[in-house]
Parts: sequence; structure tokens; C-alpha cells
Amino acid sequence: MNWAVGSCQVYSRLPQFNESKAFQHLEQQVRFGPRDPGSRGHELTRNYLITQLKSYTPRVELQNFSFKEGEIHYTLTNIIGIFGPDKPSTQKSSYILAAHWDTRPWADQDPNPDNHMKPIPGANDGASGVAVLLEMARLFAQRQPDRRVIVVFFDGEDLGKTYIPGEEMNNNWLLGSKYFARHIGSYKTDYGIVLDMIGDQNLNIYKEKFSLDRAPDLVNKIWGIAEKLGYKEFRKEPGTFILDDHWSLNFLAGIPSIDLIDLDYPYWHTLNDTPDKCSPRSLKAVGDVLVHLIYGE
Repeated sequence: MNWAVGSCQVYSRLPQFNESKAFQHLEQQVRFGPRDPGSRGHELTRNYLITQLKSYTPRVELQNFSFKEGEIHYTLTNIIGIFGPDKPSTQKSSYILAAHWDTRPWADQDPNPDNHMKPIPGANDGASGVAVLLEMARLFAQRQPDRRVIVVFFDGEDLGKTYIPGEEMNNNWLLGSKYFARHIGSYKTDYGIVLDMIGDQNLNIYKEKFSLDRAPDLVNKIWGIAEKLGYKEFRKEPGTFILDDHWSLNFLAGIPSIDLIDLDYPYWHTLNDTPDKCSPRSLKAVGDVLVHLIYGE
């Protein structure tokens, strides 16, 4: 790693993100099986996330809601952990750190058409972002941040079937973040950061365009931290517009939010989205940047 002058000394004073622990969380989620709503894996993972968060903070809250499509009725849960001061600081920016914990019920991008109606393992698409945030929660428990940080695991992100541009409000994507944003209440923060598909062995996170449009200062801050730490996984070039949970935070809750995502992943929505395609190093790159943002700002 190419450290900037003086950054190693600063880094040593901050909590240390443990990529091995994070990767264990990724693997455990996959061991539960696909986490598509209504499945056994979904139930087991829900219990796991609640138990893990409660070991790090007494302030764990659930948002239970339902969604019906045709004859199918889904019971969904957003899982929320609150860290830092009871009252938001007027001096320190507050953050939502979020990831979706459900997995897609259909491997519709699998090269084998026979697999298209099977649920995906979701090692990168779901488990990677959750894994980083569980390790961040462990650090928050060891050293409470001096700012409010709300960790949110969104459910029902990946139930959409067809995306129609301009119909974001009405489609079946992002159900958990839409519900959360419409019931934001005391969860409102200064900024939001969504992690999605950040475990890829060949991680390249571009500056997603909704993020650049809605929260350019936060994008610049995050990429500045990554550059100081020598993490070239954060690419300087702008990416494309991506419909993800940050859309809900930006447009429904009015929270300037960004998406850290690498959508250039050949195993997206296939049965090959497994832990061997992911890397602890990638989890650490994202985790270290978040540690510096929360503790070093």
C-alpha cells in the first residue's frame, strides 16, 4: 500500500478494520443459503443480523413491513443499529451506512437458462456490504463514534423484475430503502452511504452519477481518503447512473447519499456469485475508508 506522508501514524490511532472478521460474516451469510424473502436462509440471516447488532449496541430497531405481488405475500424487515451520541452533534456530520441483506430470487443473468428461476447465493450482491457494516458495528462498539451513525440493513432490494426508467417510484426494486425513506423520522442524518457489491476480487468503484449529482462533496471526501490511503480501487473516473438504495435516500428522504458499488461483476445475478469470487482485501479497502471518514474527519 502506498501511504501518504504521515498517514501511517494517523492510521495507527484509529480502530483497525479486520478484513478476516468481515469475510467470515460474508461466508456465514452464504452458508445460510439464498436470502430471498420467504426462504429459510432469509429467516436465519434475519436472526443472525439482529443477534450480531444487539451484541454491539442496545439500540437495535426493526421495521417490519409487507409487500404483495399477485398471490405472493412477502414479510420484510429493515434492521437498524444506532451508534454514537443520543443527540446528533452540531459539529460532526451524521451518517447512515446501509446495505441490502436480501438476495435475488431469480438467477436471471445466469448463462444457463435452466437456472433463471433459482435464487442466487449472493456472496457479493448483498453479503459483501453487510459484512463490512457488521465489522464497522464491532468497531463502533469498541470505540463509540463522536457522531451519530445509523447502520441499516435493507430488505427487499432485489425483488424487481423489470426496470423501467422513470418508474422508480412504482417498481418492485428497493422496497426496504423506500419504506425506510418514507418513515425516516429520527433516523434522518446529514449524509447516507450505501454499500453494494464491494467484495469483488477485482474491485473498481467508480463515481456513480446519482452520487455525483446529489452529494458531490461526500464523493470528493471519500475518494480523497481513499487516495491518501493508497486504495486505487476507488477510481477517479465517473461511472454511470445506477438504481440502488441511495436513490431512495436521495429522492424520498432528502438525504444527500452516495453508492459505493462495482457493477462490473461477471457473476451478477448468477449462481456463481459465491465467496471464492470475493476478496477480504476488497472489504478492507472499503472498511478502511469508512473508518477514516467516521473517526478521522
